[in-house]
Amino acid sequence: MDHSGHGMTMDLPPFTLGRGLAWSADPFFLIACLVGLALYGWGVARLVRRGDKWPVGRTVAFAAGVLSVALMMCTKLNDYGMVMFSVHMVQHMVISMVSPILLLLGAPITLALRALPPAGRGRRGPRELLLMLLHSRYMRIITHPAFTIPLFIASLYALYFTPLFDTLMGSRAGHIGMMVHFLAVGVVFFWPIMGVDPGPHRPGYLMRMLELFAGMPFHAFFGIALMMASSPMVETFKNPPASLGIDALSDQNAAGGIAWAFSEVPSVLVLLALLFQWYASEERQARRSDRAADRDGDKELAAYNAYLASLNTRGG
Repeated sequence: MDHSGHGMTMDLPPFTLGRGLAWSADPFFLIACLVGLALYGWGVARLVRRGDKWPVGRTVAFAAGVLSVALMMCTKLNDYGMVMFSVHMVQHMVISMVSPILLLLGAPITLALRALPPAGRGRRGPRELLLMLLHSRYMRIITHPAFTIPLFIASLYALYFTPLFDTLMGSRAGHIGMMVHFLAVGVVFFWPIMGVDPGPHRPGYLMRMLELFAGMPFHAFFGIALMMASSPMVETFKNPPASLGIDALSDQNAAGGIAWAFSEVPSVLVLLALLFQWYASEERQARRSDRAADRDGDKELAAYNAYLASLNTRGG
């Protein structure tokens, strides 16, 4: 039975990392990754030609994000992921928790806003449409924690613990749709928390940290539920092909361990990124205050000293 549309997944040999990383491209994701890299490269080239600077770190982060998606979807990992719960869970975790973080650190929306030319007075071009989308009520809703946190949690429980997962895995289109959903959920969850791009919902740094940790215990519990289960819980992976030489329950337990571990790793990465952004923001604020003080001869301090002196005089 060929779920994935490339490679007979029923006759796969036992999994090894070398076999998993062999080339086996899904056309949809291969084209999407190439288009994403090309558009980002066009934006950077346009800025450079104009004499503007674009941080190399952002380009590296975005390219790494796209390549992480390609690694999961354009190798034999995608074939093994159709019949092995553990490999599928690696795909899910990387695409929903690692790829979005890297893509967001690449600041693609900021790049687009800087690279796309304005359409001119009274006209609407791609740049104007992007700005309209950013300021729309739809965007305010889908980036609000009251939406993103439940969605992040439901993407695990409502998918794996209902027949929906088996239905989606039964067709190539369903499988692609599920993986696109994982990526989208990760992007809308992490964007308000640590995205560099402008967004409608951008709380203070402390609130962002609380948002980050609000979803993680549910994620860890999901992993523990799979690790502790005494029987296979997902129909798709109940009867793995004999050629793999694996036990369905052991493979499910491994999938649970992967889900549990991944709830910790991206949290630490995002927390570090947040602390760095917080520090950089404080530094910029301090520099702005210093420049303002230089311009106005530190009027604020002089006014405060005068206020203290007036209190002193009244006290005397």
